[in-house]
This record gives sequence, structure tokens and C-alpha cells, in this order.
Amino acid sequence: QVQPEESGGGLVQPGKSLRLSCVASGTVFTITDMGWYRQAPGKQRELVATIESDDRTTYADSVKGRFTISRDKEKNTVYLQMNSLKPEDTAVYYCNIGAAQCVDCRLRWYWGQGTQVTVSS
Repeated sequence: QVQPEESGGGLVQPGKSLRLSCVASGTVFTITDMGWYRQAPGKQRELVATIESDDRTTYADSVKGRFTISRDKEKNTVYLQMNSLKPEDTAVYYCNIGAAQCVDCRLRWYWGQGTQVTVSS
């Protein structure tokens, strides 16, 4: 089993920054795409940013220019640097990882438990 584990959430004032991390623990043979999603109270889960195996990135329009996704392939870790945070960024942030546990194993997608980010003065 692959288990993504998020960290780095918390309470921050508007305009400040936070950095989220997500490490894929367990038996991992290879990781393809990695991403961050978020879910605010009463809303559906939405894509924040993704990074592919060739390091191509995509971002939601609402975070472009403020958030940066990156990865450390040796550490099986994905990061989300969040700058100029706004109250509307308040949500539970989830890590999503595409991984295979062996050379002949099927690619599966795994979700972390989530980390709360609250932006408030």
C-alpha cells in the first residue's frame, strides 16, 4: 500500500505564505503524476495544481502566480508553496499520487488524509 502523508498546514494571516509537503510512504516502485486538491466547507473538492513525471505543471486559475508545485523524485515528495494567501484559500488540502508498487503492477491513485489551511486575520 502507498500512503501519502501531508504536512505543513495551519493558520496564517492573509498575504502570508505556507509550504505544504506530501511524502509517499510504503512500497513504491514508481510515481507518475502528483497533485494537490482542496475542499472548502460546503464545496466540492477541486484541483489546485499537478506536476507530471516530466515536471510539467498545471494550476487552477485561482492560484496561478501565487502557488508553485514542485517535487523531489528521490524523496517521493511533492510540495506546494503558497504565497499571498487569501481567505478564500481556506480549505483542507489533499495530496494525490499516481504510483505503482512493482514493475508489473497496475498504476493506482492514492489520496492523503488532508491538512487544514486556514487564512484569517
